[in-house]
Amino acid sequence: MDRDSALALLREFTTNESLIKHALAVEACMRAYARPFGEDENLWGAVGLLHDFDYERYPTADQHPYRGAEILAERGYPEHLRRAILGHADYTGVPRDTLMAKTLYAVDELAGFLTACALVKPGKSIIEVEAPSVRRKMKDKAFARSVNREDIIRGAAELGADLNEHISLCIEAMKTVAGELGLGSRL
Repeated sequence: MDRDSALALLREFTTNESLIKHALAVEACMRAYARPFGEDENLWGAVGLLHDFDYERYPTADQHPYRGAEILAERGYPEHLRRAILGHADYTGVPRDTLMAKTLYAVDELAGFLTACALVKPGKSIIEVEAPSVRRKMKDKAFARSVNREDIIRGAAELGADLNEHISLCIEAMKTVAGELGLGSRL
């Protein structure tokens, strides 16, 4: 799986920089999980990059991620990648029956929440974010209210991961691309 091709497809369909940064964050988290699982980092990274590539053009629940999966099929992307992407949205009913699909679901909402946590830090940096503060922020329903906390908790559980360790792994992964995410240290 070629990262450049996946990134080009993302950029072909997505102009919103926040959506692109979200895809980059999810990619970093997926790659970080692929390593210890002994999985293909490039494939898992591509799933992270492409999971919402269709969202800007097809944002409704009756279109996303269905239309994206159709486009990926037309372009020859493998079925297991498309099924993982379909499974990241509960409403599709597509079971998350692979480790890749479970991981995508587990990191998607969390990556968005971690971005929100970083943006309220003094330096607006992911470097400043720690798992205990993320857990406290999860209890604050007014903070990043569009992020579904139950999805974060369910995702870690489906993956069989301790929630604190899961959060820490994703923070560390996002630190590796902090500059690309606009979450580099500004202290």
